[in-house]
Amino acid sequence: MSDRGLRRGINADAVALDMVDAWTIGVVCDGVSMSPRAERAAHVAAATGVVALAAALRAGAIPEEALVEATSRSSRAVTALAASVHSAPACTFVAGIAGPLGMWVGGVGDSRGYWLPDEGPGMVLTEDDAGADEVLAAWLGADADEPQPRIRSYRPGGPGHLLLCTDGLWRYLPTAESLRARLQADGLESARSLVGHALDAGGHDNVTALLMPVNR
Repeated sequence: MSDRGLRRGINADAVALDMVDAWTIGVVCDGVSMSPRAERAAHVAAATGVVALAAALRAGAIPEEALVEATSRSSRAVTALAASVHSAPACTFVAGIAGPLGMWVGGVGDSRGYWLPDEGPGMVLTEDDAGADEVLAAWLGADADEPQPRIRSYRPGGPGHLLLCTDGLWRYLPTAESLRARLQADGLESARSLVGHALDAGGHDNVTALLMPVNR
């Protein structure tokens, strides 16, 4: 689920989802608001990333390699949108792979991945690229450094969901426990519940939640 929120004129978040054999793969991106055509950057990065993930996994790459390749391809695609480094569309990027052997997440920027189990404690799987005062320190775009995604894997002991989301959600629900408390029995209704909470809490930004089932 994705919504432009209550204070933004457009939705500069983007989401892409696919399946490859037993793998569920997803990408969530958030256009950097101070950059031109931020919504275009996010949509291009998400679409490119999920295609690259699928292609790498079909070619036999391990998930870690697939995530690095997808991040690199998405970065090049966003960089190609720029008229110059002074007029460069930009976005954050987080991608996830979930399957019978566990889950893998990699990101650049401050969009996040969470493990939300049906039972037991959850966790944040990503680390924000942010400096002082939570200023964004890394992103995809012609004015950014070569992306270095932080990749984390986790093999859960039971069922749950891998959540990929933008800061329009996690700034209202920052912990795994607060996010899990909003989940419903149905995955789509859970995504609606999460986005709805962000809107009810003020909806100051675009908000996107992608829930990928694990061990179900």
